[in-house]
Amino acid sequence: MNKRQHDASKQEVCNCGEKLHYRHRTGTVQKVAAAYAELYELESILVLDVGRYGFVKLQYYTPEYGFNDVITYTDSESMFEDLWQEWLDTRLYLFAKGTPMLEMGYEEIFKCLPEEKQKELLEQKAVFAKMAEIELK
Repeated sequence: MNKRQHDASKQEVCNCGEKLHYRHRTGTVQKVAAAYAELYELESILVLDVGRYGFVKLQYYTPEYGFNDVITYTDSESMFEDLWQEWLDTRLYLFAKGTPMLEMGYEEIFKCLPEEKQKELLEQKAVFAKMAEIELK
């Protein structure tokens, strides 16, 4: 089972509202995109600036069909949170790959990790927030 198949049953569509408008400073969103550069190397994800429409995340590319997921972000906070969750899920998937844990959901995989590893993963969110110059709530 690959990560795409594992995600398929847990996938949620990011609904950023009916009206698309630029509610953020472009520089902040670009910093969010840059903070997660490591994720783009691990997964088939591409985040692009689409001007006045915001940013889009393209994911799960296949030559026959192109990108399976296209999610639009109109604010840096929702983009940060979605990329954070994608990064964490990818890390959990990689940890469980090749083990019976792969049949579990991400929350269950996380609970199976040693406390130190859980803390290490969660602390990474603050690192990304600092890189993106985002304040965590």
